[in-house]
Amino acid sequence: MLTLETERLLLREMTVKDAPFMLRLLNSEGFINNIGDRGVRTLMQAENYIIEGPISSYQQHGYGMYSIVLKASGEIIGLAGLVRREQLPETDLGYALLPEFLGQGYALEASQAVLAHAKQLKLQTLLAIVNHDNQASRALLTKLGFESQGTMPWAEDDEVMLYKITL
Repeated sequence: MLTLETERLLLREMTVKDAPFMLRLLNSEGFINNIGDRGVRTLMQAENYIIEGPISSYQQHGYGMYSIVLKASGEIIGLAGLVRREQLPETDLGYALLPEFLGQGYALEASQAVLAHAKQLKLQTLLAIVNHDNQASRALLTKLGFESQGTMPWAEDDEVMLYKITL
């Protein structure tokens, strides 16, 4: 099982045991407002979400979304990783944190580990998508070295900002 390590964090592959965390994250206001409502309302749905998303991605692509775990406490505080989306021509960087862990540099630290991992995987380009109103994510992507590529259509009658980085 893959584990990435930073000064304060471990990023590890998700398992169905992470379902209680996933249920809480997917239903947090920030996730719903900035990423979208995934309609996951029960532990069983959260387990299926993990199986059909991250676990399937590890098997198909050799990467996926990873649980961000605080080294000091072992608590899962968020997700960060790499995703292949049908709508995008390249792999996408994704991240999300529980609300009480925002603004402490964890997303930056985890995303830097994911970028290093992407280089080890010999990925040459990464994309990231973000809602127009999500200023914190836009600033984070810029800090990581991503450059804005403008907007692109997303879902029904929606548009997102597209960012790109060459590794």
